[in-house]
Amino acid sequence: MSEYSATISWQCGVSEPFVDQRYSRAHWWEFDGGVRVPASSSPHVVPLPYSVAEYVDPEEAFVAALSSCHMLTFLWLVARAGYRVESYRDEVVGIMEANGRGRQAITRVTLQPLVQFAGDRQPTLAELEQLHCQAHEECFIANSVKTIVTTRIRV
Repeated sequence: MSEYSATISWQCGVSEPFVDQRYSRAHWWEFDGGVRVPASSSPHVVPLPYSVAEYVDPEEAFVAALSSCHMLTFLWLVARAGYRVESYRDEVVGIMEANGRGRQAITRVTLQPLVQFAGDRQPTLAELEQLHCQAHEECFIANSVKTIVTTRIRV
């Protein structure tokens, strides 16, 4: 068993009324090792100026976590298979909409990895598809959510 933690902190501004919903949603995520990330609600959910568009919102973080976990699992599998990856870029997209219970949720995430391999040994498209399928099956985050995650490989 492993345990993961973060500290999420927010403070109301002195002049913010709060009870009328007119307060800043800006806050901080703090992680082990001292990393501090500015966070906010999404401007798609809470309008400006109460959200901070430049900060990371929970929906973006969720989508990024799925992509990051998939990438790390994929890189592990590819290295184990003897391929050398030069670069990996995923322009991941998450869709928030009503789920089967009528609640707003990130219902679908599409991974769009573009992987550049180095050296003479290159996987075929079928091998690449299999490696991405296995990465999805073994990704801890994907195994933790109800969201439909698909991979659209870019070549």
